[in-house]
Amino acid sequence: MDSAENPVRFTGIKLGPPKTVAAGIPAVVSSMRHILEEMNAFRGMKALLELNQKDGFDCPGCAWPDPDDERSGIAEYCENGAKAVAEEATTKKLTPDFFAQYSIDELGLLTDYEIGKKGRIAQPMYLAPDATHYAPISWEDAYQLIARHLHQLASPDEAIFYTSGRTSNEAAFLYQLMVREYGTNNLPDCSNMCHESSGVALGESLGIGKGSVTLEDIYEAEVIIILGQNPGTNHPRMLTALQKAKANGATIISVNPLRETGLLNFLNPQTVKGVLNIKAHLTDIFLQVKINGDMALLKALALLLLQQEERAPGTVFDQPFIDANTKGFEAYIAHLKTQTLSQLMADSGVAPELIQQAAEALFHKKKIIACWAMGLTQHKNAVDTIREVVNLLLLKGSIGKPGAGTCPVRGHSNVQGDRTMGIYEQPSAAFLEKIQSVYGFQPPQEHGYDVVHAINAMHRGDAKVFMAMGGNFLSATPDTLYTAQALRNCELTVHVSTKLNRSHVVHGKEALILPCLGRSDKDMQQNEQQFVTCENSMGVIQMSKGNLQPVSSALKSEPAIVCELATALLGEASHVPWATYALHYDAIRDAIEKVIPGFDDYNKRVRHPGGFYLPNGARKGQFNTSTGKANFNVAAVLTTPLAIDEYMMMTIRSHDQFNTTIYGLDDRYRGVYHERRVIFMNPADIAAAGFHPGDIVDLYNYHGQTERVAYGFIIVSFDIPEKCTATYFPETNVLVPVDSVAAKSNTPTSKLVIIKIKSSNIKN
Repeated sequence: MDSAENPVRFTGIKLGPPKTVAAGIPAVVSSMRHILEEMNAFRGMKALLELNQKDGFDCPGCAWPDPDDERSGIAEYCENGAKAVAEEATTKKLTPDFFAQYSIDELGLLTDYEIGKKGRIAQPMYLAPDATHYAPISWEDAYQLIARHLHQLASPDEAIFYTSGRTSNEAAFLYQLMVREYGTNNLPDCSNMCHESSGVALGESLGIGKGSVTLEDIYEAEVIIILGQNPGTNHPRMLTALQKAKANGATIISVNPLRETGLLNFLNPQTVKGVLNIKAHLTDIFLQVKINGDMALLKALALLLLQQEERAPGTVFDQPFIDANTKGFEAYIAHLKTQTLSQLMADSGVAPELIQQAAEALFHKKKIIACWAMGLTQHKNAVDTIREVVNLLLLKGSIGKPGAGTCPVRGHSNVQGDRTMGIYEQPSAAFLEKIQSVYGFQPPQEHGYDVVHAINAMHRGDAKVFMAMGGNFLSATPDTLYTAQALRNCELTVHVSTKLNRSHVVHGKEALILPCLGRSDKDMQQNEQQFVTCENSMGVIQMSKGNLQPVSSALKSEPAIVCELATALLGEASHVPWATYALHYDAIRDAIEKVIPGFDDYNKRVRHPGGFYLPNGARKGQFNTSTGKANFNVAAVLTTPLAIDEYMMMTIRSHDQFNTTIYGLDDRYRGVYHERRVIFMNPADIAAAGFHPGDIVDLYNYHGQTERVAYGFIIVSFDIPEKCTATYFPETNVLVPVDSVAAKSNTPTSKLVIIKIKSSNIKN
């Protein structure tokens, strides 16, 4: 098995019934256990007490927003936030002795979970050509090595500069500035693999690629529709907001192929009822769609709304809003009238009576919010499906008013901020012109590589240097073996990281690991503590200031790394005052204010407790689209024909992970313990295929006449629609074809992979 893949190593699976309620005291116990496994109690409590507080540091996990007003003095974080801090603030560290002891091949035999648990990287490490072990290197020598490789390229476009969502606004701004002064727009980022479809769809429909709601809107909503999202695991603090909305009378409609625990019931451990095990019921109507049945469901709902509007004109649609603010309404209605309700219902996989119930909940409500995540964005028709969500909201006039709007729930803590700062392979002409006017150099004009294009370029040999600012590129991306070969084709791979991950053991001919500070670490420059800023899912810019002593004096902040590398790379000819930016981050924010709209008085406003909101036209009912109005979209339903031995597979997270970081081996909400190599299947499918729960199988994908195999998965019987299956990533990313992508956004289709399931020779 290739070292790019997680090795098949069963750890003794234990199954139990899925939990019926999320959070509660078990979440508190789990949080504390993870903290104490990584550090002493004093360090752990010091970190947690400052986590997501107005004068503290931003969670390195998800991007769910903090309350604008008072925040909990007990715990303004969730279970997975505590786990994220435990991973980052661990006192375990990897010194040169560790790298001398373990070869690259030996590290490759570890699972992602085992690699991640080793600890923080304590100093820069270098892998020489044909070497078997990483060895220490000085920061200056590392910078000179990178600069030498970049200067040797025939074109700056032969280099790729990736960014993860953890990177701060300040580091992201500097990074894209360095890359553009060097001469390329090759700035792929993790958005390309998650909410790129949301950005494209919302940009086309509403004129801004971000959501339009605030937390206060969530509290005020009459109906909240949650599509393709599992907040109990991926954004647990969202449950508190949903609980508050329910208390205010909201109806919650949940749409998902899996009956996820966090969608149904919630025990808030900060309330008396939560401590007493009195659960808060969240979902009122659960619509269990087939994988990618969302478009058909949304059209069925819209058609039911249309039929009711025709029966009682003026009672369902917000016609004054539609007339004043939208384009394409007549064409959309004409399209709806060509649809067959029974066929839409069948294509969705949802029982007709439940769809009717959901439509009735929408008939006479105007304060409607739609929330979604990867379950919508990682499909071939993702952009059209999200635009269909917008269609539904536009019919109801549910954009640009309190308690209504769009809410794409971002996965990583500053992924939205990175894009705001210019981390984008397709920058606007206005953005590039502003850089030129402020700095005096002309940035490159041609669009660069996104993630999929970057992988293909490295695979072809057209890109020879790869640098990642955070993240675990290999484990996050599709088609693992193909991507691994792409990275191995590079002359140099560079990773700015806090901890060891699989991308460090699948490398170019030379490789560097540059260790950086985490969110929880104190960042001292010139004997003065610095802070950075982040943007949450709802467009709030807030400060983040670590409070823990770093585990090594050799660590540098991401802004410092970029400034020092840029100095080595660009030299005295640079138009950018890198030395000034490295001394104090106020100087970086002053520069951001000059380049990026919405950041007026940045340094002053971000010091205000809680930060400030960026401008958002859609929130105010202003639509900066090509038509000047909100646009309806007409698109067909996409169905997936399957052979008798084929299934649709979606990749999901366990409750013990965040993105590619594996916190543990338990998924207690789904009742799976001590194991990750599982495939969730419908009981009828298991029987029809001649399998039994507990059987070990191999999974195959044949897209493009290429055989892709994920070996050794245990069948788990689960409540999932027939012909639909689910597996954890990154273990099954090997099955996701690199050339199966969403139209327009080019996002890999990780939520719909066609697979065949065969008995395995691997024994448990």
